Amino acid sequence: MDDQHRFTAEDLVALVGSRLCHDLVNPLGAIGNGVELLEMTGAPQGPEMALIKDAIRDAQARIRFFRVAFGAPGADQTISVREVRETLGNLYAQSRFTVTWHPDTEVPRAAVKLAFLMLMCVETALPMGGDITVARTAQGEWQIDCTGRRVNMDPTLWSLLRFGGGHASRPLRPSEVQFTVLPTEAAAQGHSINYVADDNRLQISTG
Repeated sequence: MDDQHRFTAEDLVALVGSRLCHDLVNPLGAIGNGVELLEMTGAPQGPEMALIKDAIRDAQARIRFFRVAFGAPGADQTISVREVRETLGNLYAQSRFTVTWHPDTEVPRAAVKLAFLMLMCVETALPMGGDITVARTAQGEWQIDCTGRRVNMDPTLWSLLRFGGGHASRPLRPSEVQFTVLPTEAAAQGHSINYVADDNRLQISTG
């Protein structure tokens, strides 16, 4: 019995995230295939069809992104640079952000999980959008540089990255959950989270 795996609360959250995203991928794919079949049969092309196609692409990109950010990565799983860039390109296509992914080789999925969670935190600090570049050092540390017209960091949220989820001064909204998941996941992988910012620039990195 001693060699049985003991699931932590974080393990269970990741498994739930993986399950939800997995079960949503197929229905979304089926809807996308259905739209393509309608186009092949000569269905009228108009703003309604374009709206549906854009919504499907956005939903599929979000599911792929969330599956990595909140799901349970396999011990030896990697993600290709093509898959990462495609996911980010679709996710941010209609947004106020431009995201450049510098790593040009496949990266362990667990490491990409950290980078995606960091991106979610960065979004909250750039209310007017901005340019984001994601790089990975030879030692495997992430460095994300962001510039925008205005950097606005909620101290309650960003303090969680340094002091942990037990130090929030107010209840968190569902859209802010990344600020508790990121430091927990970083610690589990042997990293810390660091950041510096001024009026129009933010840098967040692992250490």
